[in-house]
Amino acid sequence: MSKQVKQLDRVIIRFAGDSGDGMQLTGDRFTQESAAFGNDLVTLPNFPAEIRAPQGTIPGVSSFQVHFADHDILTPGDAPDVLVAMNPAALKANLADLPKGATIIVDTHDFSKRNLDKAGYAENPLDAIGDTAGPLADYAVHTLDLTGMTVEAVKEFGLSRKDAARAKNMFALGLLSWMYGRPTDTTEAFLARRFAKIPAIRDANITAFKAGWNFGETTETFVVRYEVKPAAMSPGTYRNITGNLALAWGLVAGGVQSGLPVFLGTYPITPASDILHELSKHKGFGVTTFQAEDEIAGIGAAIGASFGGALGVTSTSGPGVALKSESIGLAVMTELPLVVVDVQRGGPSTGLPTKTEQADLLQAMFGRNGEAPVPVVAPQSPGDCFDAAVEATRIAVTYRTPVFLLSDGYLANGSEPWRIPEVAELPVIDPAFATADADQPYINDDGEFEPYRRDPETLARPWAPPGVAGLEHRIGGLEKADITGNISYDPANHDFMVRTRQAKIDRIAESLPPLQVDDPSGQAKVLVIGWGSTYGPIGAACRRVRRAGFDVAQVHLRHLNPFPKDLGEILQRYDKVLVPEMNLGQLSLLLRGKYLVDALGYNQVNGMPIKAAELAEAIGHLVAEAEGIPADQLDLSVATSQEVHQ
Repeated sequence: MSKQVKQLDRVIIRFAGDSGDGMQLTGDRFTQESAAFGNDLVTLPNFPAEIRAPQGTIPGVSSFQVHFADHDILTPGDAPDVLVAMNPAALKANLADLPKGATIIVDTHDFSKRNLDKAGYAENPLDAIGDTAGPLADYAVHTLDLTGMTVEAVKEFGLSRKDAARAKNMFALGLLSWMYGRPTDTTEAFLARRFAKIPAIRDANITAFKAGWNFGETTETFVVRYEVKPAAMSPGTYRNITGNLALAWGLVAGGVQSGLPVFLGTYPITPASDILHELSKHKGFGVTTFQAEDEIAGIGAAIGASFGGALGVTSTSGPGVALKSESIGLAVMTELPLVVVDVQRGGPSTGLPTKTEQADLLQAMFGRNGEAPVPVVAPQSPGDCFDAAVEATRIAVTYRTPVFLLSDGYLANGSEPWRIPEVAELPVIDPAFATADADQPYINDDGEFEPYRRDPETLARPWAPPGVAGLEHRIGGLEKADITGNISYDPANHDFMVRTRQAKIDRIAESLPPLQVDDPSGQAKVLVIGWGSTYGPIGAACRRVRRAGFDVAQVHLRHLNPFPKDLGEILQRYDKVLVPEMNLGQLSLLLRGKYLVDALGYNQVNGMPIKAAELAEAIGHLVAEAEGIPADQLDLSVATSQEVHQ
């Protein structure tokens, strides 16, 4: 039958089911198809912390949201246009997020009384379809026995019913791939590789995928296909990439650009473990990975590697940072390069292991005994994790200091198209190892090595790995004497060394480029400033406010310690400063304390990214207040619900 084709500029799809239904794989494959097609995209995986959460329950629901468009987008979207729900719990857990008119595709197979009870449904909501007062009245609902059709499609392969039913996610993927004109060859090739050693499973999944596509093509249930054209992008070679993958590659690039072997000493922890998994694949680039028995051993090994002349790296999340804090202080005292990757998650304690948060900023800044300043760098998007890792490496090696790299769960697991940089675009990082040559400034007139004789520009001390004749020196956590590096308990020396270590970190600001202020009209009275993964929601919210005819400026910080030199002057230009954060106001506190500005917080700690539409309302009201616009004249409706999804 002939199908109508409708053009769309963007779509948000959420796949949801039990944590054993393969929703993460399904969403990832749809994402890869969209990336291959050339759309811009942003994703939001969301899954339980348990390896196998209670089947059929609300806490056991796993989902994957993908937002793809024919233009530049910044967020995974506030609300799905399409929900694919594989069971009652998936429907109930996600229904409140849907806007009126959204499409719901439901697998009816598991809507048994037992599963309805698990999900908290007193009655089957599907029975009320067509009822204008029913729970699904506001949506376009398609009820399909996806499981039954899958089992029938793959019966030739002789699988048990349970194994055959597991391919239902591929049937759903095939159907959605047909609906939105996604290329299918990438998924078929992936399935062939993934299950190459189990031919029956391989063939069943490929067949289910094709059956879903054919069902869409032939059924009268769906009479419209949708087309989202490729996005215009700057020239280059692109690939879809997650934050953890980009971060790992950035560490590899940092090692190559500095000529240093990379040593990762770590302990597995959600959501940072993928960094270990990826780096373990790159021995060819001089990467060594060490999975230690605990967090403390991991960072201890990394510091030892730095002492030995390698780029020491340790990766963790907030609870691991707490355990590593004493050793980070040791790296501050010994003044050795070290990259500390903190992929933040919901806290405190074990908290929300699979949910996102950015509440470790103050921990990174101050979570050590004594005056132990550490630079802090934060990426703004999954692809930007690569550049942030290279920058963290540059600072660590150049200034001989541990550096915090603050990613988070949303960046780590989310993905976006990423332009692969040319090697010539990457900075050259010079480790400038100390030598025993007599003409070196740290070799005195008597030919003795002075391990705390500092570079006048960076204030970094010489990096002298062990085994070099003439460069023997003491190292450890006790205070060092200026110049000689001997152990010193002298009060005046301690005061001087504390201030010098702080001055070294402050000196990093001299190497930072000017901040980029996004203020198109130059007339804005309100500045929205953020850091980390709030970049997307802030950018989308500002776009919405500007589209409604109001002026607002945006600045996003990569360097949180030290702050860029021009930040104070920028803050003083604006009447009001708003700081959206996924914490209770940590950057706001720092800005208030350093610059004496009345930084207002927009704070959220629900384990999910900030929604652009809600943030836009807050920005709009602040703009109206700053410009003296009556509240009843504030109208953001010119930006449609689809535009909110930027």
